[in-house]
This record gives sequence, C-alpha cells and structure tokens, in this order.
Amino acid sequence: MLTALELIGIAAFAASGAVAAVRARLDVFGVTVLALTTALGGGIMRDILLGVRPPTALVTWPYLAVAGGTGLIVFWFHPTVEKLRRAVLLLDAIGLGLFVTAGTSTALALGAPPYAACLVGMTTGIGGGALRDVLLREIPLVLRKEIYAVAALGGAVTVALGDRLHLPADVVAVAGSVLIITVRVLALWRGWNAPVARKLDG
Repeated sequence: MLTALELIGIAAFAASGAVAAVRARLDVFGVTVLALTTALGGGIMRDILLGVRPPTALVTWPYLAVAGGTGLIVFWFHPTVEKLRRAVLLLDAIGLGLFVTAGTSTALALGAPPYAACLVGMTTGIGGGALRDVLLREIPLVLRKEIYAVAALGGAVTVALGDRLHLPADVVAVAGSVLIITVRVLALWRGWNAPVARKLDG
C-alpha cells in the first residue's frame, strides 16, 4: 500500500511538472525532463544530503517509469489533464504529505538531529517543484504561494516531535501526512497565502 501511494505521489508531481512544461511550450523531451525533475528531484536531494549513494530514485526503475510515463501522457493528452486540475492538485497534496513524512522519518532513522531531519523532510517534498520552477526561470512557487513549504515544514516537525516523544512511528507518519494534506487542501480552497513583506516606499 505504501509503495502504491508513493507511486501515486510521484505521478502527481510528474503531472504538475509536465503541465508546467507544456504551458511553457517545451518539446516532448523538455516535458519529460520536467516531469522527472519534479517527481524525483526532492528524493534525490534528500539522499544526497543524507549521504545515500546512489540516490534511490535512480536505481528504482518503477519510480523512473511512472514519472517518465506520466510526463508523456500529459504531453499527448494535456487538454484532458488540464480539465482534471483539481484531482491533480489533490494527488499532489497527498504526494507532498507522503514524501515529507517519509523523508523526515528516513533522516531520523539515519541519525540526523530533529532540526536537520525536518529540513531534509521539507526538502524532500518541495525540492522537485523548486527545481522545476528554476528550470523554467521562475521564482519557485513553493516560496511564494499557497502555503506549500509551510505545510511541509509543519508535517516534518510533527514527525520529529513524535519521534522525540517515542510515539509509534506509523501513527506519527499518518498524523504528519494528514496535517500536510489538510493544510494544502484548505489553502487551495480558501486561497490562503503566507504573509509577504510590504513594499518599500518610493
């Protein structure tokens, strides 16, 4: 079940990357690259930070196949995918919750201190999207809209706190994921954004 949920999350992240690439008028190769980067970039960054060699995403063929295949599907059927935008966003929220909690748990299991584990977990969830936007020469969406990174950090802190209190790991992971998914869905539904600094006069 966990593997199936991870693959769903990868597909959702890949779809968001591919849709952004289609909107930017990239060719089929560019769309596939953006899909792979968005879906797997965060996990690769996690493994690099934790010293895991080679990164799991590069040696686990289902991850590569699902991400690349999703990119191709979006390329050929993007009008239909655009109509399913809400469903894709919901899957993206689920993927974010799973990736952040899994990344945080992995970091803790490898002996990282809680604050480092939280940063690694957050990076696992938002890293791919940030790389996608950088490749498209945009300010990363996760840093400016829709309470994305904040939700990820909240879930990571929940996992780290639960580990500190010696609570059951499965229960804590579920709680962290539910928190992230709930905040993301509410932010999308209500149009919530984190505060930004006021413009300087003149």
